[in-house]
Amino acid sequence: MSAAERIEAMISGLGDWRGPALAEIRRIILAADPGIVEEWKWMGSPAWSRDGLIAVGNPHKGKVKLTFAHGAHLPDPRGLFNGRDTGATRRSIDIFEGDAIDAPALTALVQAAIAHNRTHLKKNAAGKG
Repeated sequence: MSAAERIEAMISGLGDWRGPALAEIRRIILAADPGIVEEWKWMGSPAWSRDGLIAVGNPHKGKVKLTFAHGAHLPDPRGLFNGRDTGATRRSIDIFEGDAIDAPALTALVQAAIAHNRTHLKKNAAGKG
């Protein structure tokens, strides 16, 4: 089964509001850049990459969590990051039942993550930083 098929199976198997929420998050992420690659990581997590990991989405009891791999380094003028991440790297968005997903703000975060990956991760991988 491909990563996309696994993600689709996860979404359809949720059976509550988290399925449509994760489907909407996925749609927004994939629409943000045509080069985004869907992956299935860590034994059951949908993930999206472009020149490095962008974000991982997971349904939890009572919420859907979208964790940006380098979120601490991204601008978030609309204040989407509301998770309890306090480290130097990751930031997350917790989406609860009834929450509206701000598609333009999420698109901007995804595009900022791609820009971060391109300028920082590739530079470091090339031994230049």
